[in-house]
Amino acid sequence: MGLRGKHQKTSGATDSLPQRKALVVDERPDGLEYYAAMLEAYGCRVRRCGAYGEGARCLGNEPFDFVIVSQGTPKFEGSCVVKRAVEIDRSLPVIVVAGWLDMGSYIEAMQLGATDYLVEPLTAWELGRLLPPPPCLSHAA
Repeated sequence: MGLRGKHQKTSGATDSLPQRKALVVDERPDGLEYYAAMLEAYGCRVRRCGAYGEGARCLGNEPFDFVIVSQGTPKFEGSCVVKRAVEIDRSLPVIVVAGWLDMGSYIEAMQLGATDYLVEPLTAWELGRLLPPPPCLSHAA
């Protein structure tokens, strides 16, 4: 079973509603905090990783519903996170964000299984439309 099916509960008044859990991987502290703050505003629990290797390891240790990874430099250091995410759960949404459009990195990201490759900064609206529905809504049928 993929990791997406494992959800933890929040505390407080919404104990019965599972939260989406997001992983943000960016070696730039400002980028890390920018995306983490927006995801938290959307009600996500966020795990921050300031190194690509750390982010790849987190994917094997915790369940996530959504991943944002910075491309890094034109060498696309974030590719190890995309590879690991797809290895664990091909249905896990992985968004690669880049400071500039690099066609080589774009093609590599999409071939590795990224859901999208976007030039940053993403706005709160753009990020919100990329998020999967909360677990309680995605399992309703």
